[in-house]
Amino acid sequence: MKKRIVITGMGVVSPIGIGTDVFWNALTTGKSGAARVTLFDVTGYTCQIAAEIKGFEPENYIEKKTIRRMDRFTQFAYAAADMAIRDAQLDQAKTDPDRVGVIVGTGIGGLSTIEEEHIVLREKGARRVSPFLIPKLISNMAPGEIAIRWGYTGPNYAVSSACATSNHAIGDAMRLLRYGDADVMIAGGSEAAITPLGFAGFCSARTLTTRNDAPEKASRPFDLNRDGFLMGEGAGIVVLETLDHAVARGAKIYAELAGYGATDDAYHITAPNPEATSSVKAMQRALVDADLKPEDIQYVNAHGTSTELNDKTETKALKLVFGEHAKKLAISSTKSMTGHLLGAAGVTELIATTLNITHQIAHPTINYETPDPDCDLDYVPNKPRPMLITNAISNSLGFGGHNAVLAVKRYAA
Repeated sequence: MKKRIVITGMGVVSPIGIGTDVFWNALTTGKSGAARVTLFDVTGYTCQIAAEIKGFEPENYIEKKTIRRMDRFTQFAYAAADMAIRDAQLDQAKTDPDRVGVIVGTGIGGLSTIEEEHIVLREKGARRVSPFLIPKLISNMAPGEIAIRWGYTGPNYAVSSACATSNHAIGDAMRLLRYGDADVMIAGGSEAAITPLGFAGFCSARTLTTRNDAPEKASRPFDLNRDGFLMGEGAGIVVLETLDHAVARGAKIYAELAGYGATDDAYHITAPNPEATSSVKAMQRALVDADLKPEDIQYVNAHGTSTELNDKTETKALKLVFGEHAKKLAISSTKSMTGHLLGAAGVTELIATTLNITHQIAHPTINYETPDPDCDLDYVPNKPRPMLITNAISNSLGFGGHNAVLAVKRYAA
């Protein structure tokens, strides 16, 4: 019999708010995190808008002497982990550090550090490059720093699978718990790739929106007039525990993480397979893993990127998985508000899904104005919807064809 796994803590650093309470309020009021880029000069870029983190003060979470050795993506992850661990009320004195692991991924890692130190190399020479270069840029430093801060000596590594990164991290963490390798796992993802080079690369790939004159209207998943995704940044972390461990310590339980499915399209480096074959299988596997039937699901947090191909293909996949029941699903895209957080997208959307279950409200997909004949399901347009949500899935579908799906249940003892 599979061990039941529950979510007992959540932390989020997002473009629409830092902390789950602020994040939830923004989701239900339809707040957009989009604005003109301020991190660098975007003159000459085809896209000049993004969903940046506002008001983040690393000193609130990290010792000052430690901040200088961390890239921005690690700072976000560290802060989100701090919130999640405190939210879960894990008592360090009563927690065996060997039984706590950390899996935190990133799609791109320390890109700003690479760019900054390359300038130093070219202008000042090799001897002036920071000794922190490598520790700052490598993707595994986010889970490494979290373990160092809290003393957790269980399984620890990073995952990198583009937009599916943090769903993979959370799915792996769930399986480690089921297998008995840990009692508690800290899992999620972080991203801080709004940099001159990273942004230029996405612009050149023609994947970003160019609706520069109306940033808050730019991310419009499933809308006929969508023109590309809005880039975002941030981090999300969840604390996962075996149900026995959580109950034994009297933990607050948000929801049950019940299923995980993962596949790959094996089709194209950036485009989804138009037949949606493998994304269908990922959803089906998550449902089977969770012992759920398609008709048991009320809500889907869609990958919903606001790109022509993704939204149409994901809609097709949902119809193939759910059949006639697809028309009864409430489907929403968190990215309509946060933008696309790349390696942190999956976990922030899992947190959104969990909050939807907690509050029995489906958050909206904002900027849905003109229906697309190819996207003809119920995307919870523009306003939150009070509704019964006992079972849900959250999709992440990444560059490289990576598909990772999580199934969540309302907790029942």
